[in-house]
Amino acid sequence: MPAVEPAPSRVAGAPTPSVAPSAPSTPKPGKSTARPPSSSPRTTTKAPTAPRTTTKAPQSTTRRVTGPGVDNEYGFVQVQIVVSGTRIVEAVSLSLPSGGESDIHSDDVSSRYDGTGGEVVQKQSANVNTVSGATETSNSYKQSLRGAIEQAF
Repeated sequence: MPAVEPAPSRVAGAPTPSVAPSAPSTPKPGKSTARPPSSSPRTTTKAPTAPRTTTKAPQSTTRRVTGPGVDNEYGFVQVQIVVSGTRIVEAVSLSLPSGGESDIHSDDVSSRYDGTGGEVVQKQSANVNTVSGATETSNSYKQSLRGAIEQAF
């Protein structure tokens, strides 16, 4: 009597082999296989192209805007801002009171507000802190600065 091997047991959820050992294999087409001619001719269309336009070189968006001059009891104050796009990149005091103690106070105002790292550039507005001891000059600076900002934006 020939020995009979037991059939492999199947576990629920186990994959079932999908390739039958007696399945005939078909050769894969190679590069030399010719394609049958198509029943309709192929047409290729190009996507429409946008019309050509000529453009000027981009203009610099950096500009200088000068605020109005403001008189106070110590002297004349005028501010200019440098704007790039929509940002203030620098503030410059064109005129500040001079003579006596005004020189000291004007230097304090200039060092706080002016330049590329001054409070005007940091805050991007005329809402800057008043310099202690130079209230009149600070207020005049802010007034000129507001005028420059209004013109710029």
